Amino acid sequence: MPERRLRRLTGADLPALVALERAGQIRPWPTTRLEAALASADHAVLGLEEAGLLVGHAVVARQPFDAELEAILVAPAHRGRGLAAELLRGVIEQARSWGSERLLLEVRAGNAPAIALYRRSGLVEDGRRRGYYPPLAGTLREDALLMSRPLGGA
Repeated sequence: MPERRLRRLTGADLPALVALERAGQIRPWPTTRLEAALASADHAVLGLEEAGLLVGHAVVARQPFDAELEAILVAPAHRGRGLAAELLRGVIEQARSWGSERLLLEVRAGNAPAIALYRRSGLVEDGRRRGYYPPLAGTLREDALLMSRPLGGA
């Protein structure tokens, strides 16, 4: 198995981050949004590298009492190998280092693999935003599940 490394990304990683977003998302984040997250003191952009190649990333934002997972992505060719769980563990560590009380996130109600990952990681459903997400590839608008987990314990 190739060597993996989880680290906080910097502005120098922007080209690789943009390429990963474009390869792995139907609606990739704009370059300006990625650049702003990398430069923000209230965001951490974590990258997972394998054999020197960026294969996943997560964006977490610090809020007054909580942290919010804004994005998590694993390159399509690298999915199904536990990389998203590794990124999520890094997000939880980052949020704890900020002193955040909870980790919050929103996820498409139809994204069963992500929901299963979040539940395995201790997140629970707190609510639902009806019709929150715009349609994807001929589908209707989709609900967002609101999920959270306390960060005080392990």
